[in-house]
Amino acid sequence: MQSCAFHSLTQARSLGVIWSESLVVCDVAEDLVEKLRKFRFRKETNNAAIIMKIDKDKRLVVLDEELEGISPDELKDELPERQPRFFNLRKTFIVYSYKYQHDDGRVSYPLCFIFSSPVGCKPEQQMMYAGSKNKLVQTAELTKVFEIRNTEDLTEEWLREKLGFFH
Repeated sequence: MQSCAFHSLTQARSLGVIWSESLVVCDVAEDLVEKLRKFRFRKETNNAAIIMKIDKDKRLVVLDEELEGISPDELKDELPERQPRFFNLRKTFIVYSYKYQHDDGRVSYPLCFIFSSPVGCKPEQQMMYAGSKNKLVQTAELTKVFEIRNTEDLTEEWLREKLGFFH
């Protein structure tokens, strides 16, 4: 298969790309599934994040880090563009519980899925993450799904703008 990168499987399919058996869709680790279930029903009212990565040897989406009381700007600082565990730019899955103050004064705690997908990742990594993203979203039953190409874009303003479409 020729090296090519797409923003998502949906984009690739819409362009008529036919995937070969080389597309890898990783399963979600059982302990992570349970952690995500508990995270969905957490009682705390602070912002929190679960950061995940792919263990490419086991072909599993696994927990990388848990963060409590973290703003979007602080979260951005936890996501360096480069990561020694991978051979190129870092790609990351994030589930973020965010305290959202509505214009009318109401407060909600939407669960956001943020896919950090820096430009320039190796095609093998791009395909593995793109193929696994949809499975992870379905497994965790997430509806607010966002993608960033540059970690600098992850700001409070960006997140509020994205969430404004839902509220």
